[in-house]
Amino acid sequence: MASWSGKTKGGKRGYKFFILLVKNTHIRVTYFFVFFVALYYSLFAKKEPLKFYFYKIVGFSKSKTRISILKNYFLLGQSLVDKFSVLSGIRDRFSFDFLGESFLHDIVKGGKGGLLIGAHMGNWEVAGELLERLDTKINLVMYDAEKEEIKKVLEESLNRNDMHIIAIKEDFSHLFKIKEAFDRNEMVVMHGDRFLPGTNTIKVDFMGKPALFPTGPLYLASKHKVPVSYVYALKESASHYSFYATEGKIYPYPSKIKTRQEEIKKMILDYVKSFESIINKYPLQWFNYYPFWEEEKKN
Repeated sequence: MASWSGKTKGGKRGYKFFILLVKNTHIRVTYFFVFFVALYYSLFAKKEPLKFYFYKIVGFSKSKTRISILKNYFLLGQSLVDKFSVLSGIRDRFSFDFLGESFLHDIVKGGKGGLLIGAHMGNWEVAGELLERLDTKINLVMYDAEKEEIKKVLEESLNRNDMHIIAIKEDFSHLFKIKEAFDRNEMVVMHGDRFLPGTNTIKVDFMGKPALFPTGPLYLASKHKVPVSYVYALKESASHYSFYATEGKIYPYPSKIKTRQEEIKKMILDYVKSFESIINKYPLQWFNYYPFWEEEKKN
């Protein structure tokens, strides 16, 4: 994923247009417009990572791969629309199944804070209803490379005060904010399937081929002795989501560096195992558009 810059694609006018639709029309009307955006991307965007994923990793035929690329873009657009709806305060459009909710309540009761690690799959933000019931603050750790005009549009248009963003900074000040959040028994949410160049990584087998994963999120959890839960929210239909959470686990932080590295690899393998189980069930909902596997980067 060395080609990823930390920036989210999209334009200011596009964001404003879809936020306007979300607030003033039926969600299926918004989906109608999203389809044509998805069709455009499926025809003209760079699709090599998606082709590799669907054809080489998932094992789809070439014809099914082409159809799956369109579906993937369409689902991505729908997830953004759903996100705008929820963050705008329009939450009654969706229903949820919560699988593992008790695990998150147990983490809060533990009083040490917790780390929720997800992936660019589905749309966990729509599960804010569940996170609100946890009776603790939610901190989203995000790369601070978003275009400023896009951030401004989102801040002006969306209405959500129960979540706080911790921006990843070059001076590593975000690490102190994460620790402070843990000390206040708050939840910290990060993705574990993307990283910037220079980030510490470990190579493991993922979906049958070697790939690199960042060690930072799990290293933080073990260092601060906070429980980790792997979380995902996947779209089942136009208005229904399933939210998955694993049981919280506190990982050891050995004093010896070599032993610590071995433990970190075990932690990564736990994450990969949970991630693979979700991908196998929802292959169309992994929104990764960058070379991920080592074999893919060599081509």
